[in-house]
Amino acid sequence: MRLYILHLGDCYVDKGSVLTPGLDSGMWWTIPIVGYLIRTDDGRNILVDSGMDKAHIADPEATFRGQPFGEVLKVRMRAEDYVVNRLGELGLTPADIDILVATHFHFDHAGNTRDFTASEVYVQRDCYEDIMRLDAPYPRATYDVPGLKWHVVDGEPEIAPGVQLLKTPGHTPGHMSVAVSLPRTGKVIIGIDAIYVQDNLDRDNWGAYQDPVAARASARRLQAMDHAMLLYGHDPAQWATLKKSPDFYE
Repeated sequence: MRLYILHLGDCYVDKGSVLTPGLDSGMWWTIPIVGYLIRTDDGRNILVDSGMDKAHIADPEATFRGQPFGEVLKVRMRAEDYVVNRLGELGLTPADIDILVATHFHFDHAGNTRDFTASEVYVQRDCYEDIMRLDAPYPRATYDVPGLKWHVVDGEPEIAPGVQLLKTPGHTPGHMSVAVSLPRTGKVIIGIDAIYVQDNLDRDNWGAYQDPVAARASARRLQAMDHAMLLYGHDPAQWATLKKSPDFYE
């Protein structure tokens, strides 16, 4: 089994406004936008998140133009950062993806869901119910996709040998992380946005999360799990140390 880390663009953010409210306001960071490809021993391809909508390549303000949030987050996305192009670098097309794990539906994690109508889209029930509300605060293009093959799950199933979904609510209802057990590297916990950056843990700062109490509990649970690597959602210091596709962990 192999784990590929896909670079799907960057955002330039005011750290204290976006990642650690009340701490380091006015400090600007470039943070990675990340997807993950798991190639299983039985020949399946599992994609975890699809990154930002390709519309941001031509129009960086496509999502937040005219909104206050657009003043504290600036999208930087090149053509090669489009998830379809990253898969293409590995000789894959969207039709080759058996499962898309939709960890949650924020713009930087589910922007290209519409490209994966041939895949089973795994989502936690709490998350599915949240996005289907009439007043759901998510870009419609991330979930309102005709012909999408939803696979709604409850709990923490193993979706392939050595690949387990983890419920980590707090950032959003039904947020998911993923545990991958690799033969050489060991267990890798793909935390997604259960933990944005190391400072969330070190400074006990969960103010950017919808439910800070649940977020803290989810993050501490991941931290306490047996693992060789715990991958944060958007930590630039950790990002600099990681292998990126086409390199891989195995």
